[in-house]
Amino acid sequence: MKTTILINCPDQPGIISSVTSFIHSANGNIVYLDQHVDKSADVFFMRLESEFNSEMFDPGVFKQRFQKELAMSYNMKWSLYIDNIRPKMALFVSKYNHCLYDILSRFYSGELHVEIPFILSNHPDLRYIAEQFDIPFYHIPFTKEIKEEAEQRQLELLESHKVDFIVLARYMQIVGERLINNFTNKIINIHHSFLPAFAGAKPYHAAFDRGVKIIGATSHYVTEELDAGPIIEQDVTTVSHNHAISDFINKGRDLEKIVLSRAVKLHLHRKTMVYNNKTIIFS
Repeated sequence: MKTTILINCPDQPGIISSVTSFIHSANGNIVYLDQHVDKSADVFFMRLESEFNSEMFDPGVFKQRFQKELAMSYNMKWSLYIDNIRPKMALFVSKYNHCLYDILSRFYSGELHVEIPFILSNHPDLRYIAEQFDIPFYHIPFTKEIKEEAEQRQLELLESHKVDFIVLARYMQIVGERLINNFTNKIINIHHSFLPAFAGAKPYHAAFDRGVKIIGATSHYVTEELDAGPIIEQDVTTVSHNHAISDFINKGRDLEKIVLSRAVKLHLHRKTMVYNNKTIIFS
């Protein structure tokens, strides 16, 4: 059985030695270890992969021992993940289909080790894609007038399916505070990287008019401040005066697919840790 442990705590001597010795005492074999110290904040971060004999490993007992023997003395915030358990990922979409198709293709090719219990949208337009992939589709309209009701329906659906995290695959609607609080650092969004310079309905047109030389995409965890959450992944591509607006849009959509899929993989592989509204991304 393979496990992943994520740890952050005040930096102090002996943390790595204590953790590795504990894993050894629990009959575990460490197969990967990465650590980072934020000198400005004096905080230690570590990601540890270990293998245990499945018949002898009891996650409940392990957690109790780890908390009592290590976490309390080092003031650790930590989490344990069992790698053979598939997280449940809900997909939120609106009318754009490029990110949805990309994620579903990667899922069905075995690239994403997840379960997808449903696709949710504030529009009915992409129901046909859910039907193509035989995934339940829920249409929950979202307007100012029915915001509270819509958020409640979303939460009930997420809870009933025991969803672990949410991917906004071009969901063109502001996520509500209740949803964010229930899924802190578990909602992944994607958008173009023109913000805040070219906000609005037609950012690619505005960028084209200014003659920009690069366009980009950013994936981040969702917070209450719009598009200002901890960044998980980014990428850029070059453009020039030879490109039309349609080229800008196509290049931007390609980047959105790539960057979003990278962010989802990093989250799935437990390689992200959030601290002070920024991320530590382990290799």
